[in-house]
Amino acid sequence: MKKVGIIGVNHVGAHVANALLYQSLADEIYLCDTNTTLCAAQANDLVDAMSFYPRSARIIDCADRYEDLAGCDVLVNAAGHVAAAAGNRDGELFVTSAEAKTFARRIVDAGFAGVIVTIANPNDVIATEIQGLTGYDPRKVIGSGTTLDSARLRHALADATGFDQRSISAWMLGEHGFSEFACWSHITFGSLTVPEVERRTGLTLDRSTFETAATKGGFVTYQGKQCTEYSIANSATEIIKAVLCDAHIITPVSTYIDDVYGESGVYASLPCEVGARGVERVLVPELADDEVQRWHDTCAHIRANVEKVRCW
Repeated sequence: MKKVGIIGVNHVGAHVANALLYQSLADEIYLCDTNTTLCAAQANDLVDAMSFYPRSARIIDCADRYEDLAGCDVLVNAAGHVAAAAGNRDGELFVTSAEAKTFARRIVDAGFAGVIVTIANPNDVIATEIQGLTGYDPRKVIGSGTTLDSARLRHALADATGFDQRSISAWMLGEHGFSEFACWSHITFGSLTVPEVERRTGLTLDRSTFETAATKGGFVTYQGKQCTEYSIANSATEIIKAVLCDAHIITPVSTYIDDVYGESGVYASLPCEVGARGVERVLVPELADDEVQRWHDTCAHIRANVEKVRCW
């Protein structure tokens, strides 16, 4: 019996529930939101759709009773205020950190022993906060991190080269925000390196152009519909699936940093092996010299934001 709890069921949280049902990943989905009317409506809508999913699952409306999530295998924090980030990736800092304070300790005190996947932004700060507030095993608190940003980078590279996104291995590292950076030293197209692709196609892949597309691609979506939904929900679902299925995938998620190129004490994205126990291993790449400096810069930015809301 696989159980997933979702805190915050407006745009992204509801899409996570829908993706889980379409992939038959959960037997029970627990919905939780301070807007209890919305929570009841989302639960009812999902149950109305149940005959169209591959198989049935139970949908439980928990309203704002966070303790009801204690028996879940995975808990998803999707409690966000996207409008606050309309012009600034750090715009949700104070509102989402306040949200985390309302439930983090209560869930752990109720006996939760699963894996927490947090989507709320600023993603690395909120992951750091949840782990700090709860004292929970840091490998069982996972930020969705740059999983989505890496998909945006592959989107941009695929558009430029004509190669399918799934044939491109290209990851953003560090903060899920403006200080993140592309790990150009490890990008491949099938088995070809970036210089090899440039030579064989006659293209010049301008590094800054593609990093901008990855970092700010979400604002293209936001400008059109004032939110992002499908991309973040599906990237989060990949992480959830890795935990529920003990898949041991390698993906860039935000995880607790312990002496990585001299940085420690905050969450940031690195390649991680994700399985039933959460982050099973952190796989630190051998970064180029300029990438090491950008790693220090991104960790400094995350740390500065953490200090603005630290209460543990």
